[in-house]
Amino acid sequence: MPPPAITNASGQADSPRENAGVDTGLMSQTTAFRRAAARARRKQALDDQKRSFLRMVSHELRTPLNAVIGFSEILACELYGPLGAPQYKEYATLVHESGLKLLRLVNQIVEIARLEGHVTDLDLGEESLDDAIEDVLLQLRSEASSREISILPPEPGTLPFLRADGRGLRTILTNLLQNALTHSPQGGLVVIEARSIGGNVEIEIRDHGEGADPTDLTRLVRPFEQGGATLTRASEGAGLGLPIVDLLTRAMDGSLRLKSTPGEGFTAVVALPEATARTSMARARP
Repeated sequence: MPPPAITNASGQADSPRENAGVDTGLMSQTTAFRRAAARARRKQALDDQKRSFLRMVSHELRTPLNAVIGFSEILACELYGPLGAPQYKEYATLVHESGLKLLRLVNQIVEIARLEGHVTDLDLGEESLDDAIEDVLLQLRSEASSREISILPPEPGTLPFLRADGRGLRTILTNLLQNALTHSPQGGLVVIEARSIGGNVEIEIRDHGEGADPTDLTRLVRPFEQGGATLTRASEGAGLGLPIVDLLTRAMDGSLRLKSTPGEGFTAVVALPEATARTSMARARP
């Protein structure tokens, strides 16, 4: 005797063959779901291993790097007496500068691994944009002076407070300004502007360098990416500054926009929540 037909909600009978087709479809969907879940778990495990490896290697590099930087600075300053030939002092200075660049790269790799792993220790509070810009400009003053690049900040004492993490805000400004300095010509100009728009503060940093192809802008916020061909690019660095800015900005409920046209410079716009409507009092400047 054949198996009884099953009656559906409309009162029509489903044949055993139709029921078998439905069961097969459900099994296929379940199998596909399990495979997709397994692939997601493997990808997550690989990502965790990659971040753990980057943190371990970066930590192990810091100790010898600090020794290289410290002792090369002693030699370059001739702290314990003259080195003899002037070339020795020049070489010690080059070693010191190279060590600082490598330490900056190591710190960026640690920051990327931390942010991509959603391991953040941000302390969101009321932050003065005036103070943050002043601190970063002081840090980058010698780098800008060495290439005769002028940085034009907003008028002191006119900027609102932000809802941001103090360290994170300064990291964002430092990376954006270093990117602008790197791509600015000798004797160039970098402009910083800020404005309140709809409860946010937009910070715009604009250089007058060669710019980038608009089709490259999305790629530039991915780690280890740079504008131009890998073998022909002229700038140094591993392409981590903009990805760090993007991740930090999103972690502080903000956003990053990039604008550029070849030959007309590069513009980065960071939007962060405004803390209050009152303006900050700038610190006394010499």
